Amino acid sequence: MKFADYDGPFTFASRFEAGKGTNPEELIGAAIAGCYSMALSGDLGGAGYTPDDISTTAKVTVEPKQGGGFVISGIHLDTVAKIPGIGDAEFQKIAEGTKTACPVSTALRAVPITLTAKLG
Repeated sequence: MKFADYDGPFTFASRFEAGKGTNPEELIGAAIAGCYSMALSGDLGGAGYTPDDISTTAKVTVEPKQGGGFVISGIHLDTVAKIPGIGDAEFQKIAEGTKTACPVSTALRAVPITLTAKLG
């Protein structure tokens, strides 16, 4: 199956089994992790900080729903950032604000999104 810029296996096995390829949840995870890192960099810049590095991963949880089918029940972001001159309290405030404001997070408001943000 081909869509957007991904060309590769996209099957039930890649979603719920050990099949090779990707699945919609992995693509959502990649989208929100990338968007969050970009938005955090912008928010930090707006606050006067220049990050040396920001790395974000996302874990998307999919669970069976009552009556059949599946639901995305949560997304957890893990971010580690190297930012000269920022204290942890200021970083946490900016990181949390970014979580609710990045465009992909906004599009996914129906899904609970949690965040662990660390300076590294």
